[in-house]
Amino acid sequence: MIVRTWHGCVPVKHAAGFAEHLQLTGVQHSQGIEGNLGVLVKSVSQGDWEHFFLATYWRDIEAVKAFAGDDYHVAVTYQYDEQFELLSDPYVFQHEVEGVVGL
Repeated sequence: MIVRTWHGCVPVKHAAGFAEHLQLTGVQHSQGIEGNLGVLVKSVSQGDWEHFFLATYWRDIEAVKAFAGDDYHVAVTYQYDEQFELLSDPYVFQHEVEGVVGL
């Protein structure tokens, strides 16, 4: 199994709107790809910023590529991300794991 992790943050004033936007873009997009095994989103407030952590779970690297393309180490971005003043990590990480306990 592959766990793909991404981090981005937005000003707190955009937190609720970006949370909805993330569900409608990254979450729904990944869930629509064959080989997606699940999605987790966590947000954390830190001062004037809301940090979002997205972990997607995949059957194999081919499923990741179906979602993110051949340059799968680069973060997937969506139209209108900028309206939330999103600061996105430009790269994501893929972690090969034996399994996940407690999901």
